[in-house]
Amino acid sequence: MGYIILALGLVLIVEGLVYALAPSLVEDLLAALRNLSLEQRRIVGVVALASGVALVWIAATVLPGI
Repeated sequence: MGYIILALGLVLIVEGLVYALAPSLVEDLLAALRNLSLEQRRIVGVVALASGVALVWIAATVLPGI
């Protein structure tokens, strides 16, 4: 349970930094996402999900103490 809370905290830190340091970039990103089709957005989401799973798997196998 501690790892889940840690992971959520890290996600919130990164999200907060993006909104705090580059709010106009977020607006541009949202505008770009609106121009993508639903299928393209789905593919972007699946790629992001797979990348996240791969990073967690690599961290768990390379750094077993975590």
